[in-house]
Amino acid sequence: MEKNRVMGRLSSVFLIFLLHVILIATSCKARKPQQQPVDKHRTAFFIFGDSFMDAGNNNYINTTTLDQANFWPYGETYFKSPTGRFSDGRLIPDFIAKYAKLPLIPPFLQPGFRHFYNGVNFASAGAGALVETFQGDVIDLKTQLRYFKKVESWLRKKLGNDEGKLTISKAVYLVSIGSNDYMSPFLTHSTSLNTYTVSTFVGMVIGNLTSVIKEIYKSGGRKFAFVNLPDLGCLPALRLIESRRKGSCLREASLLARLHNKALSNLLYGLERGLKGFKYSLFDFNANLKQRMLHPSKYGFKEGEAACCGTGQFRGVYSCGGKRIVKEFQLCQNPNDYVFWDSFYLTEKAYWQLAHKMWSASNHSHDVSPYSIRKLFRTQ
Repeated sequence: MEKNRVMGRLSSVFLIFLLHVILIATSCKARKPQQQPVDKHRTAFFIFGDSFMDAGNNNYINTTTLDQANFWPYGETYFKSPTGRFSDGRLIPDFIAKYAKLPLIPPFLQPGFRHFYNGVNFASAGAGALVETFQGDVIDLKTQLRYFKKVESWLRKKLGNDEGKLTISKAVYLVSIGSNDYMSPFLTHSTSLNTYTVSTFVGMVIGNLTSVIKEIYKSGGRKFAFVNLPDLGCLPALRLIESRRKGSCLREASLLARLHNKALSNLLYGLERGLKGFKYSLFDFNANLKQRMLHPSKYGFKEGEAACCGTGQFRGVYSCGGKRIVKEFQLCQNPNDYVFWDSFYLTEKAYWQLAHKMWSASNHSHDVSPYSIRKLFRTQ
């Protein structure tokens, strides 16, 4: 009798549990068709370029550790583990996304990520505007454009043609490209600079960039943000190449950067006049970085020229992490004391300061012109 009573109670409990599961499943099924709501005030953020912007795309391509940062000590401060970003922490686009009240914008190639409502990052460390720049090891700018076209199609399909078109037109497009085009001949001992005149070579880089901008514009993009190039010859890695004058900057590389910056400024001014609705922000990355290199203490740093991670003079040997050609490296105790993280790239603190300036500087100032990136995000 007692056994039957126990069995009866167990049956009743099981029946109640079964009904509960069915109710939950039915409820979930009813909610499933609901689509992610479209925030009419959201401004998507699309990022193109090189290692100054790469959030980890190179983690997922067949390349070498020269173009990867998915190992310690990269990412050691903010993320506490490597993400593929070439810094100890966050990069400029990470901070811009924060200021724009967006989540971190993920890399396009991140496995399993297929929700592009807030934008996506196409940048690839080592990439150039020229297809030939480190070809086969990076995602060049035109390939990044091809990826963007896929995202554009996805948005139109998911949101409908009108909403997808609106998202594309309201979005902000951040571009940083050119450094690798001009550094690669010095780093690889290429003779490409002997093949062309300096002005022709710069014209090729600017020409490829122009065609990509116009393709994004043709897709509906209207708001663009750019950073000009740093004084390339004064990066720790390129100072080592200048053997004639110990510790001096590599003049030839710096000259290319200056010519590029002038051509970029002229290009954007012309596009604004020639393309209806085209708006842009051009941040003087070069001048702002140079100030921190020359006067580090003024900005809360202790060292403005040598890197935190690397070896050799200025820690300019590209050995940070010990997984590249040279395995030995030194690591500073506090990256916040340094402007440079490794032989080419900056610390999170430096990127944060530059991003803050990009966002908060007044329109038509010495730092940004004609608009701040904040203005672009807030313009409908």
